Amino acid sequence: MEWALLASLSDVEREQVLKVARHRTFDRGEVVFHEGDPADSMHLVASGKLAVRSSTEAGDTVTLNVLSPGSFFGELSLLRDVDAPVRTASIVALEPVETLSLPASAFRELCEKHPKVERLVSTLLARRVEQLTRSLLEALYDGLDRRVYRRLLELSEIYAPGADAATIPLTQTQLADLVGGSRPSVNQVLQKLAASGAVNLARGHIEVLDLPSLQRRAGR
Repeated sequence: MEWALLASLSDVEREQVLKVARHRTFDRGEVVFHEGDPADSMHLVASGKLAVRSSTEAGDTVTLNVLSPGSFFGELSLLRDVDAPVRTASIVALEPVETLSLPASAFRELCEKHPKVERLVSTLLARRVEQLTRSLLEALYDGLDRRVYRRLLELSEIYAPGADAATIPLTQTQLADLVGGSRPSVNQVLQKLAASGAVNLARGHIEVLDLPSLQRRAGR
């Protein structure tokens, strides 16, 4: 597995980072960690899919993102200047998952021996800022329809990369969380797509049947 995140490191530095990482496995439905837990490690996703979930002030649980191989999470644990960092979201395995867990303590020891490795933290934060900026701009300036189209395209690439069709094993409520809309509003968009033959709606999952149509609608 190659992680784009590690591309900024030299071959030797990358090897050292992976050497101190621990192989972890999680079953479907298993919680990797809970929101509010002490943050003591970062994970690199080697296989499987995970959901990033958070709690609202009303006590509801919402799905913020779906992670796939090549992704990472828990990067705040590597920051030196944060006292007692805690997890800002819960991570749950949507299927059997393998990760490489990089303990914060091992990372700091590695930085003492290989100071250039610490630039990985800058790369982590830059990638996260870019992601948050894109999400903010999309939420402010893109309509709900286009947000639904784009999330469906992204999820199709996650669950069936390079394929002409994809089955996305998420509910409409979970999709609504991901696009930042209400379930009834997202259902209206999905019903239009279903009427055009672009998707098929089933219990517990969404089948994307016409990716070119979604790409045109999303402006891609």
